[in-house]
Amino acid sequence: MKEENIQSHQVVVDLPPTPPETVIDGDDTNGEELLSLPLPPPSTIPSKILDIDIPTPDAHVPRDPRLIRLTGVHPFNVEAPLTDLFNEGFLTSPELFYVRNHGAVPIVQDEDIPNWEFTVEGLVANPLKITLRELLSEYENVTYPITLVCAGNRRKEQNVVRKSKGFSWGPAGVSTALFTGVVMADVIKRANPLRKARYVCMEGADKLPNGYYGTSVKLNWVMDPNRGIMLAHGMNGEMLRPDHGQPLRAVIPGQIGGRSVKWLKKLIVTAEPSDNWYHIYDNRVLPTMVDPDEAAKNPAWWKDERYAIYDLSPNSAIAYPAHEEQLAIAAAPEVYTARGYAYSGGGRRITRVEISIDKGKTWRLSNIEYAEDRYRGFENKQLFGGRLDMDWRETCFCWCFWSLDIPVKELQEAKDILVRSMDESMCIQPRDMYWSVLGMMNNPYYRIVIHSENGSLRFEHPTQPALLPGGWMERIKKAGGNLTNGQWGERIGGEADDAVVVETPKEIKMTKDGLDREITIDQLRKHDKAEQPWFVVNGEVYDGTAFLQEHPGGAQSIISAAGLDSTDEFMAIHSETAKAMMPSYHIGSLDEASRRILAEGEPQNESTELRPIFLNSRVWNKALLHSKVSVSWDTRIFTFKLEHDDQPLGLPTGQHLMIRLRDPVTQENIIRSYTPISQTTRKGFCDVLVKVYFDTKERAGGKMTKALDAIPIGNTVDFKGPIGKFEYLGHGLCAVNSVQRQVRRFFMICGGSGITPIFQVLRAVMQDKEDPTTCVVFDGNRLVEDILCKEDLDTFARDNVDRCKLIYTLTQGPEDWQGLRGRIGASLLEEHCVRGEDEDALVLICGPEALEKSAHAILNEQGWSDADLLFF
Repeated sequence: MKEENIQSHQVVVDLPPTPPETVIDGDDTNGEELLSLPLPPPSTIPSKILDIDIPTPDAHVPRDPRLIRLTGVHPFNVEAPLTDLFNEGFLTSPELFYVRNHGAVPIVQDEDIPNWEFTVEGLVANPLKITLRELLSEYENVTYPITLVCAGNRRKEQNVVRKSKGFSWGPAGVSTALFTGVVMADVIKRANPLRKARYVCMEGADKLPNGYYGTSVKLNWVMDPNRGIMLAHGMNGEMLRPDHGQPLRAVIPGQIGGRSVKWLKKLIVTAEPSDNWYHIYDNRVLPTMVDPDEAAKNPAWWKDERYAIYDLSPNSAIAYPAHEEQLAIAAAPEVYTARGYAYSGGGRRITRVEISIDKGKTWRLSNIEYAEDRYRGFENKQLFGGRLDMDWRETCFCWCFWSLDIPVKELQEAKDILVRSMDESMCIQPRDMYWSVLGMMNNPYYRIVIHSENGSLRFEHPTQPALLPGGWMERIKKAGGNLTNGQWGERIGGEADDAVVVETPKEIKMTKDGLDREITIDQLRKHDKAEQPWFVVNGEVYDGTAFLQEHPGGAQSIISAAGLDSTDEFMAIHSETAKAMMPSYHIGSLDEASRRILAEGEPQNESTELRPIFLNSRVWNKALLHSKVSVSWDTRIFTFKLEHDDQPLGLPTGQHLMIRLRDPVTQENIIRSYTPISQTTRKGFCDVLVKVYFDTKERAGGKMTKALDAIPIGNTVDFKGPIGKFEYLGHGLCAVNSVQRQVRRFFMICGGSGITPIFQVLRAVMQDKEDPTTCVVFDGNRLVEDILCKEDLDTFARDNVDRCKLIYTLTQGPEDWQGLRGRIGASLLEEHCVRGEDEDALVLICGPEALEKSAHAILNEQGWSDADLLFF
């Protein structure tokens, strides 16, 4: 039978770097038929590398600036604005198709694409090595429309209720394209699986901290033609783009996107599911009673294959009305058409989408458009170089669009709009959320709130993606509503609000027993100087005078808080040990009138004049996040822009500043101290080196570092300072708690990101060629890539042989590592941390708590007094 062509695109083995022009022809194809076939929307291939990507490992990937970044600058995890995504229609352009990357995008040169090679190995009688050229020429190519969905779609809603271990996807982690490639079963058949084979494991080329990304699916799914599992090289008639797996990826219809491995290098046929780290510790829905602590302590939860996610569940969302859309009643038509999407998994068709405008008491059946069905009317047609193998297929691979006309008069009386969907197995979206540690597969009713304001209706979606503010969920939670009360946090019929369930922090008593003294605001403000500084925490007044010389943050930390409410800073920074010491300094309680005065707010800079120095030790000032540069997979340099180009930061050498961020979910203040690595003389900008502590299977990550990594370029953060008890004045002259001391030698002990205050002092010494001070630096890390500022450190040591001795030691050094191995322990310090007779030396220590405690104990045993040990 003669094969008809819908499009003139032919298989091109050499894969040109630009896509073919979309031309529809055919010698006996009806033109009206062609018009009914959904084709990709107009697409403009991005040609510009965005400024935000230039300093990252993805500097080779052009991208669309409209995409919303969900995990900061890098890795690239994005969704389109929901309205833009929906407006493109059934098919999504590659530039707006959502992206889930775990790390850097592999670099594949155009000339290397035809020779891209992957293997089929494991429990097979005929192991294979196949190039992309061979895949195109030796196997039949097919084209299917397929919707891919991230398992984290709509996770932001779970994160508002309770923070999960995943980042905040909105409802646009879903996209649809025409994928062209080879049926995976055709390749597996040629490899001839052995009898005990049960799974197909896949591995990509993206090298990550825990190995290459990989996962698995069941072999019988791969071999089932109804499942449509393919090895795709094309997307909407062009080559895959880098973010979407160029040049080859797995595409698994009906399952979560995490199973569709990109940059495919291996197919491994096995008897058991994949043992890849990402298969085990990602894409799981653990039981809702398993909290993050339990999940971190007990790996057995993750290794239970019952909790792995494969098929998608029914889900839907409302695109129109859009978030913050306003409908003027006077000019409105009689009906408003609500619209949105729905999908399910496992090839199951969505059979109904229902809408309620009375909080679920009654439901209305919407109209559903199944654009996927239009492809089923073409038999043995070629589309984008592959056979459109859809005419016989009853399984559904794609989303559908629903719509419902609602009388505007009825919308005026309504408080919200709910949507829910059901698939052909009668699985329906639940009303209530099933919270889990990873926040995946969130699919309760999608609800938007209607506000009647000044003759208009304003519509409010539940959340906005990433750190973008807005949505009724955040508003309700901020007002104290309980989002898990079964009524979306709102009161019904005048009932009292349910109490919000909050995990109770460990109680530490910070007040003195039997003390009954009231202190007024006037009394407090008389103690706002360095002499007898008083400060307030949780309405209680403390005298910091006795602790001025001993405070780890230096006297300035207490002086800066004198006469002020320091609750946020104190509670965010201080340990349980420090809090337990507070009764000794407790002198009374602020009276109610004074508490109200303090509650009016912290001091603000009210002058419009340009300030000569940015930092202020008593006032928070806003700095703009100008750029982020990844120096390793988990370390970034954050550059902040000050108020004006000629403004210095105002941070003495050896001191720190405080950075304050507000948690977007809990709204609590997160405050941490950092030492910038930029020159103290730099004007207009400030560079802060930060090691990001991500969540792992063993423990939760760092609140501040994850929050910093997530904020978009252009956002502001708060700075206050300087703080710290040490200052290097030059030529060996130091000030410790404002007492000057002349030092001939520094011993500097550090690890990880603890290098930053050490680096600041070392640089000041080494850059001054007249400074006679000598330095011995001990820098302990796990891996070579964990050594921060290494290039500068090596330069200091090379250019100042007589003044700088640099000692690296690694606990997991590679085979070719020439430096020391192991931790900074007793033998190393006994050999190299030795001062000469009558030599005034000072030991500076900064690193993880375990390192600091160990060094402290060892040095004390070696005869060093605490007066000669300074902990940053």
